[in-house]
Amino acid sequence: MRAVTYDHYGDLDVLEVRDDLPDPKVGPGEALVEVRSASVNPVDWKLMSGGLDGMMEATFPVVPGWDVAGVVRAVGPDTPELAVGDEVLAYARKDWVHGGTFAELVTVPVRAAAKKPAGLDWDSAGALPLAGQTAYRTLKRLEVGRGDTVLVHAAAGGVGLLAVQVARELGARVIGTASESNHDRLRELGVEPVTYGDGLVERVRALAPDGVDAVADFVGGVLDDTLGVLREGGRHASVADPSVIERGGSWVWVRPDGEELQWLADLAARGGLTVDVAGRYGLDEVRDAFARSQEGHVRGKLVIHVSDD
Repeated sequence: MRAVTYDHYGDLDVLEVRDDLPDPKVGPGEALVEVRSASVNPVDWKLMSGGLDGMMEATFPVVPGWDVAGVVRAVGPDTPELAVGDEVLAYARKDWVHGGTFAELVTVPVRAAAKKPAGLDWDSAGALPLAGQTAYRTLKRLEVGRGDTVLVHAAAGGVGLLAVQVARELGARVIGTASESNHDRLRELGVEPVTYGDGLVERVRALAPDGVDAVADFVGGVLDDTLGVLREGGRHASVADPSVIERGGSWVWVRPDGEELQWLADLAARGGLTVDVAGRYGLDEVRDAFARSQEGHVRGKLVIHVSDD
């Protein structure tokens, strides 16, 4: 099969497209998915650099990518939930780094898969899994609900744009940090935007004088600001800064969960959640997609388009 690979850790130069990789074996509780779309997450290039080698085993050559949307072409034993021809999406992280989604074919544990609703396009389906589940899991950890005021750091990023919408769906008032160029988009989503950087605490306090009930951090390096705007007894969580644990917060690392993903996919299909696609790339352009992701300040998700049929 055709896939993007790297044979050792390094920078963008280690990425190559190969046409001679064997098709994945399909084990018990797995489905073989013909990939339509995938998407880039910062964890993809952090893994490539070796930045998570102390946490996760890797077997080379690695095919990067954890997001996928595609069509089931085969199922392994004990997989009654799926059938050949099903259209699915998944956060397809496995227990070690090896066979990812920037490929023509990938195996997906059934526990990670959701059925793609007819109303959800392939690009949105391929971009939703990891970012959407990160947003949802963080907000659930924070017990966000109706009547809460929530601050979302990096509200215009790939995770942040989904988090603000999910928080609104849960009934919360949402304040979001972003550059001024993204404020109009946040307002469209019912969010009260504030510019990040010096003076953030004062800007948030002007909107919420008694402090906010919860803070979701999707960027890191903002713990002092978080504590400065949080009301007494408030909750905070970060996906980027494990030191929040020492200050009474939660560090969120998302597990694949097909039921959570199904809730998100259904919400998106009925118009309650929009997946902003900031760019679309082919397998031969994954280096470009990684480089753009590394620059930061991408509004939404970068999609890797693999096939149409």
